[in-house]
Parts: sequence; C-alpha cells; structure tokens
Amino acid sequence: MKTTCRMTIPYTTLNNGVEMPLLGLGVYAPRQNDEVQSAIECALEVGCRLIDTAAAYGNEREVADAIRSSGIPRNDIFITTKVWNEDQGYNRTLRAFNRSLDRLGMDVVDLYLIHWPVKEHRHETWRALEKIYSEGRARAIGLSNHYPNHIDELLTEAHITPAINQIEFSPYCYLPEVMDYCRQKNIQAEGYAPLIRGQKADDPKLVALAEKYGKSTYQLLIRWSLQHGVVTIPKSVKRERIRENFDVLDFTISDEDMALMNTFYDNTRIADDPRDIL
Repeated sequence: MKTTCRMTIPYTTLNNGVEMPLLGLGVYAPRQNDEVQSAIECALEVGCRLIDTAAAYGNEREVADAIRSSGIPRNDIFITTKVWNEDQGYNRTLRAFNRSLDRLGMDVVDLYLIHWPVKEHRHETWRALEKIYSEGRARAIGLSNHYPNHIDELLTEAHITPAINQIEFSPYCYLPEVMDYCRQKNIQAEGYAPLIRGQKADDPKLVALAEKYGKSTYQLLIRWSLQHGVVTIPKSVKRERIRENFDVLDFTISDEDMALMNTFYDNTRIADDPRDIL
C-alpha cells in the first residue's frame, strides 16, 4: 500500500484503491455529545479529514452537523461508521446502514465496519457489507476488533477482502503477529485509543522519551502509531488537545526508540480483548 501526502497529513491507499488519511479524529464520546460538533469543527480547522464514528456512539447527527457547518466539501472528508452488535445479521445490517446514512445525511460513507465479531452473525453481516459496497453506498468496507482467527473464518466465505481492520493499538497492547497478519492479507490496520485514555501519560519510560523529543507523551504515542503505518484516530473533545494531537508531523522517532517502545506491552486496554472472543 503506497502512501501519498495531501495537505499536511499523509494518506494511505487501501486494497481497493481508495485513499484514506493516516491521522483522524475518533468521536467516541458517550457523555459528551454536546461537545462532539465543536470538536469536529476544531479538528477540521487544523487539517483533519478523517472522522470515525459509529451507530453505537449515538452522535452520527452531530458529525453531519459539523461537516455541514464547516463548509468543507463532503468529498474532501473521509467518514467512517460501524454496525453495532445488536444490529448484525444480513437484513438487520442493511436496515442499520440505512439508518446511519439517514442520521449522517449522506448517500455514501467512505468506510463501513463491523464493530465487533459476533459469532452467530459474522458471515451474514459481511454479506450485507459486500452488498452495500457493490451498490456503491460505501467506498470501502472492513472490520473492527477482529483478530486473525476471526478474519480467517470470515475469509472462508467472503468474496471481498476487508480493506481495514480497526483494533485497539498502542505500545501497551502491541501484538506484532496481528500487524504481520494484516500486512500479509493486504488489510490496512487502523488503531483506536492510541492514548489509552491517559492511563500511561505518566509512565516514566514514556515521559523520558517524550522529553527527549520535546513532545508530550500523547504526541509520542500518536507518532509511534503513525510510524507503524497504522491509521490513527485519537479521540478528544478538547480544542487544545485536538490541536496537540495533530501536531505530530514535524518529528520522527528513531528506529532505536521505536524498538524500545515496541517492548512496552503489558496488555493495558480500554476495550475488551478480541482474543477472548471465539
């Protein structure tokens, strides 16, 4: 997958030729929906062109309002949403997708994902996504929170290889074998919760490295993810934090320090571990 540059944010090319920004804004904010629109507007102002939402987040309408008020052409913004577990299955997924389009006020989304692997519905849900894709109502389709065992099972019946696999990704839950698998299958990895909701902001190992580069620990975590070639979607509703999160393109972590950060694994997560899902 080649990487090009548009504005200041690098893009990656998915396995179907669609270009996707490598850095965007996650809007998982269940108790902060009143702040979502202003957060998106701020992110768009600093150059963000990727917004990641989901039906389960309950803020697709706020995403639509923010894009509309920004004045930025819809085609310049990459929009991701997801089907929730209770809506999985062939017909239910199609209905859920229509509801998401209605809330977003769009005819097409750029990326539609299966939010979690639900065993009894995996194949039928993916079949619905393939139909949505074939009709041109999603420019790309993919998965979220799926690990190799889930994808291997899906691929036994799939006609389309997922373009994206969105997983929790930070040095503290870094599984090289999952990343290697995605590369082998030509599936672009996307990482959520790169900041681990601040749980590791004061880790002495991280603090020491951040001081070396003159950056915050949050900026170092985002840069680490980007240098792995992973699409990265830090979440924040605070304007100053959003600006800081996007100010990560003016430095490079050395190979030595990248290797060091790769050893920070302790399975710290903010979401469930997909390895526990059969």
